[in-house]
Amino acid sequence: MHAIQATAFGDPTVFALTELPDPTPGPGQISIDVTHAAVGLIDLFFRQGLYKDTPGMPQPPFTPGLEVTGTVRELGAGVTGFRTGEQVVAMANGGVGGYASVFVATAATTVSIDGSGIDPALAVSMVPNAAMAHAALTAVAHLREGERVLVHGALGGLASAFPGIAKQLGAARIVGTVLPGKLDAARNSRLPYDRVVDSTRLTEELGEEKFDVVIDPVGGQIRTQSLAFMPPGGRLIAAGNASGDWGHAVNDSQLWLGSVTIAGFNAGAFLPTHPGLVQPAQPALHAARTAIAAGLGQTAVETLPLSEAAHAHQRMQDRDVAGRLTLSPQA
Repeated sequence: MHAIQATAFGDPTVFALTELPDPTPGPGQISIDVTHAAVGLIDLFFRQGLYKDTPGMPQPPFTPGLEVTGTVRELGAGVTGFRTGEQVVAMANGGVGGYASVFVATAATTVSIDGSGIDPALAVSMVPNAAMAHAALTAVAHLREGERVLVHGALGGLASAFPGIAKQLGAARIVGTVLPGKLDAARNSRLPYDRVVDSTRLTEELGEEKFDVVIDPVGGQIRTQSLAFMPPGGRLIAAGNASGDWGHAVNDSQLWLGSVTIAGFNAGAFLPTHPGLVQPAQPALHAARTAIAAGLGQTAVETLPLSEAAHAHQRMQDRDVAGRLTLSPQA
């Protein structure tokens, strides 16, 4: 199979297009002929080696890629409910392996999109993240019908899935924030935000408005600033650190004074300890597929050939993306 490998930790030039043996599925697994692999921020962090000293994290050489869509190639022992040739979306255990023409996934983290009408590039860009958004909103934030939601980094891979799922769960109002250079793209997007504002002017833009749930994959100062827009009982989900401000800390006195909560959500850590969210009934994945099929995640998606993985990563680093990037071995 064709695959992109990170031959070392470093900048995008460490990527090499190589040939590897076709993998075969083990018990409970499915092999997939990949049509699209999503490019996510976590892929950049792995390539850069930000987690290189964390046990269990990938070490070179490795193939990045957390999410793929494609058709079922082969079923491993004990797998039922899928058939060869069926169109599916899958997430990787361990967050690697997707930048390849063949991918092996566990059946528990795979969902069919056959007959859904969802474009494959959009499916891989949105369905897995929408499943994560569903898990975060229901199992961590405990979003209730009629509540208000604020989403930072509104066009980001994970963030862009939250408005559709929040709408599906009955949120009354959903506001997104982006940097000034992405305001036009965010406001012209088809994502179901009620309003999108400049993240550098939160006080001027939002005034006295309060939000019961804040989704923050950005981190840094915006995490602290968000506390001013949360009522007593408000919940902030720390879902990433796109700002790269790893030294930022929140004064915990602000939490008890405001009677608000900050909870971390890292799908790689959370889902293995809460398997009921994706198996056996896969409530999060099915809810995600339903939301995207209903048009609640219509973000812009650009597809590049697999061989241009380095270019895709460079654009991500340069913040030259207003939507999602995918890689296709077939392009």
